[in-house]
Amino acid sequence: MRLSQREMEICKYLAEGKKNIEIAKILYLSEHTIKSHVSDIIANLGAVNRTQVAYILGKENIIKI
Repeated sequence: MRLSQREMEICKYLAEGKKNIEIAKILYLSEHTIKSHVSDIIANLGAVNRTQVAYILGKENIIKI
C-alpha cells in the first residue's frame, strides 16, 4: 500500500465523510482532480468504495477515524 502525501491528505477527508466537491474546495483543486485521486486510492488499496478506504486505513492505524 503506497499512497502519495496528497492521497493521504484526501483519505483524511474521506474518513471524515466529506464529498468530492467539499474536498476540492478545501484543497483548492477541481472536483475532477479529486475524483481521479479517489479512484487511484481505491485501486491502490484494492478497496470497493471510499467507505472501505476509510475502513482499511483505520484498521491499519494509518488514519484515525
